[in-house]
Amino acid sequence: MSSNPDTAREVTEIVDGVALIRNANTTIGYCRFTPAGDIEYLFVNPMYRRRGHGRRLLDAVRRSAGKLGEIQEPISPLGRLFFASLAVGPAAPAPENADGGERAMTRLSAAPAR
Repeated sequence: MSSNPDTAREVTEIVDGVALIRNANTTIGYCRFTPAGDIEYLFVNPMYRRRGHGRRLLDAVRRSAGKLGEIQEPISPLGRLFFASLAVGPAAPAPENADGGERAMTRLSAAPAR
């Protein structure tokens, strides 16, 4: 059985403050955001994680809003790791900390559990 390239194609679109990545079969991920670029919610389907879709969603927000604003609470532990890896949001290292890694992880572990 051969796969159809058209059904595998992913589409990124923005409608009413929601950036969405989908293919012919499913929603891959979405991000709800404000006109100021604040991130209210970001989700990537577990089957599609670690393939750059979260970054693509944030890039779509940045293009639409003109900037990436604040990351709003609550943020899941996985979300904190994601935003820390991009050096944005509450888990991002302070600008004076060039290496970022150890300090960001310390800040993550010190965050109150929700």
